[in-house]
Amino acid sequence: MARMHSRRKGKSGSTRPMKKTPTWAPYKGKEVEKLVIKYAKAGKSGSEIGVILRDSYGINSVQALTDKKITTILQENSVAKNLPEDVLSLIKKLIAVKQHLEKNKQDQTAKRGLNLTSSKIRRLVKYYQRSDKLPADWKLDMNRLKMYLE
Repeated sequence: MARMHSRRKGKSGSTRPMKKTPTWAPYKGKEVEKLVIKYAKAGKSGSEIGVILRDSYGINSVQALTDKKITTILQENSVAKNLPEDVLSLIKKLIAVKQHLEKNKQDQTAKRGLNLTSSKIRRLVKYYQRSDKLPADWKLDMNRLKMYLE
């Protein structure tokens, strides 16, 4: 599949194992849910939790063991963040580019990056509003960006 803002094509990702439920998994479903909740309360995001479980605990797929995704587990236990994780990471990137532009006002590449990042956020917000994950009247306040990260 092609990249969003360039004409290049991306590298293909790794392939998952064929079998859905691993027989060698060291943990059962309830134990995995407890680990997910523990790391969420420690302030980790969903993708960080997945990486920790994969690297430290040998759990290759939370969904295969619990029949739920990590975000579903977080929402059921009301530990999920207000905004989706991909929007939050794009807001962090937008803050970094804005800080860079304050120091380097003539950086045209950074201005383009600011424009592309804000359009990605706009597109994602429209999607999340359609799928009722964000309220219909939610807008990104460009003057108070750091408020969203708290």
